[in-house]
Amino acid sequence: MTTTAREFHLAARPEGTPGPEHFRLVETQLADPGPGQLLVRNEVLSVDPYMRGRMNDVKSYVPPFQLDAPLDGGAVGTVVASGEESIPVGAHVLHAAGWRDYALIDAKHATVVDTALAPATAYLNALGMIGLTAWGGLLIAAEFKAGDTVFVSGAAGAVGSLAGQIARLKGAARVVGSAGGEAKAKALVERFGYDAAIDYRAGDLRGQLAAAAPDGIDVYFDNVGGEHLEAALGAARRHGRIALCGAIAQYNATSPTPGPRNLALAIGKRLTLRGFIVSDYFGRNKEFVEEMASWLAQGRVVALETVVHGLERTPEAFISLFSGANTGKLVVTVDPA
Repeated sequence: MTTTAREFHLAARPEGTPGPEHFRLVETQLADPGPGQLLVRNEVLSVDPYMRGRMNDVKSYVPPFQLDAPLDGGAVGTVVASGEESIPVGAHVLHAAGWRDYALIDAKHATVVDTALAPATAYLNALGMIGLTAWGGLLIAAEFKAGDTVFVSGAAGAVGSLAGQIARLKGAARVVGSAGGEAKAKALVERFGYDAAIDYRAGDLRGQLAAAAPDGIDVYFDNVGGEHLEAALGAARRHGRIALCGAIAQYNATSPTPGPRNLALAIGKRLTLRGFIVSDYFGRNKEFVEEMASWLAQGRVVALETVVHGLERTPEAFISLFSGANTGKLVVTVDPA
């Protein structure tokens, strides 16, 4: 017996911002699972900015997507057939075979999750790699200390919204966030507990940052790069730390982007700029999950989600990340609303 599945393939490599023409929805036949395999019906899918880099045929920390082959990404689904004794039919699992409605996967690459304790989307958000990225990036890469003044760019997005909240919970003296648009800037203060918010679309980013953090910043959590990184270098105090998580401002650039024009400030200020990826902290995942689960249970962390319904709309959801359409984590439900 086989299962008819639908999956998105990369139809062409984008030059600049991706469009619908770069994706193709195809049908495929999946066999029943063999020993050690699972057939999973996906329920929720993750789309994330890092996927844009995998659409380029360049060497990076993860292999590029292949043309005319399935895309992948985080997903949570229900096991509908099992060749693994320890994971029965009906279990919910977290895995990396997203962008499709059914997936045949090796059980060793699946993690059983309890959707009675937290909704499936939480394992793609605060309790998953998004949360671990924020936690590890702030506490380990940026060496956060209580009393620090923290600046977060992309602060209304999935990682940024959590990084700012973690800083507040860990005793930051002041947390400043940057987001695009008045509504998002307002949400930073009212929903996520930031002390001050910058609307970068209003212009004068450096001036807004100086007003929001008049005594400078100790930590910058960078999700954007470009002008934001320049502004942070200018505002950084001596011995400040910068965690380089992402650079969404340049992901769709068609030519090399210039580095910060004021990078020399890092010398005299004795700054630390540290790039990281979430896999650096997989060894700390148990510690992270225990702390984040406690915060969520106590209502001390708000994990907002923007939900797009329907597998067919997955490319649309992904493309919308680059126009800032989401607040919090963007997820796709496989079924329409």
